[in-house]
Amino acid sequence: MNSAIVRTLLVRGMLAGLIAAVPALLFAYLVGEGPVDAAIAFESANSHEHGEELVSRSVQSTAGLATGMLIFGIAVGGIAALAFCFALGRVGRFSPRATAALTALAAFLLMYLVPMLKYPASPPAVGNPDTIGQRTALFFLMIVLSVLLGIAATMLGRRLAPRWGNWNASVTAALAFAAAVTVAVVFLPSGDNIPKGFPASDLWEFRLASIGIQAVLWVGFGLLFGYLAERVLAPSPVPHRAPAPVA
Repeated sequence: MNSAIVRTLLVRGMLAGLIAAVPALLFAYLVGEGPVDAAIAFESANSHEHGEELVSRSVQSTAGLATGMLIFGIAVGGIAALAFCFALGRVGRFSPRATAALTALAAFLLMYLVPMLKYPASPPAVGNPDTIGQRTALFFLMIVLSVLLGIAATMLGRRLAPRWGNWNASVTAALAFAAAVTVAVVFLPSGDNIPKGFPASDLWEFRLASIGIQAVLWVGFGLLFGYLAERVLAPSPVPHRAPAPVA
């Protein structure tokens, strides 16, 4: 794949990420803001420090949320597009649309869902602010481990496929990935920082909303980028016009 095509796919990936972030933003506003408000109310009721807000809550839940989601969509769209360029033709004889869907699924699993098993999302107003740096570092460490283990499992499956067949190789690779992730989850430090007394229902709703936001984003990206990538890599043939009859 030449650099011009990679550059085109990168731009289209960023565009697809931007567009996919719009429904994810709506989901975040309609579903995710309720648990966040509940967490802020809990913090206000249990904290003796009431400093002046630098940014109002109304701005945070509208312009701030929109800015963050749209920038995030552009960034992950570009990263996923580059991953697509690497994966196309290397993980199987899949079409551009199927490869885009698999790339989006892998990104959702490896960059969010698997790390969340160890370090689940918590409302932004909850937890000790003194440990936020450590918790952020641990979460990104889990993302890196998850991605590396996913790549290793893919390579293992490809190596075993000629001898064991695609199905047996895929199952073995998946089991090896699950075992390695289990070891990481057991031995990495805990990141639990939820204060006592925080309503379990609010925490559950926030984490479900967090999963839903990511799912909406990656489903939208996979569908849209698959369409855009296919137009670049397999454009529709130009219909042949018969020559005009000579008078």
